Amino acid sequence: MQLHELQPAKGSRKKRNRVGRGIGTGNGKTAGRGTKGQNARSGGGVRPGFEGGQMPIIRRLPKRGFKNPNRAEFAVVNLETLNRFEDGTEVTPELLVETGTVKNAQNGIKILGNGSIERKLTVKANKFSGSAKEAIEAAGGTAEEV
Repeated sequence: MQLHELQPAKGSRKKRNRVGRGIGTGNGKTAGRGTKGQNARSGGGVRPGFEGGQMPIIRRLPKRGFKNPNRAEFAVVNLETLNRFEDGTEVTPELLVETGTVKNAQNGIKILGNGSIERKLTVKANKFSGSAKEAIEAAGGTAEEV
């Protein structure tokens, strides 16, 4: 095969369908929109969520409670996950992101007490659950809130 013989795979490139270009194309005159009606007009159609005048589902369902738009969503890390680090390591939010344990630590990290910890670590995080703090200190490490 030569460079000038390179071609895309069959069927991988499809030509754009240009509507309103004569009756021979099959999409001339009304350009595939049918005859008259709301969808035939320019700018026609209905808004998202419109159900033809029927009461939309978003209005039929009951609304309850309150969603705080400013809620800080912490990235959670369980104790068992911290066993991957060597004894005496200082586990910081930066280290957790660097090792890929946590993907997004934008709002901070919370350590939860799921599982057990066998290492003596210095753990620095934004929040700790009570059981996590106890377990880290029982293992001989320290839990520091940043």
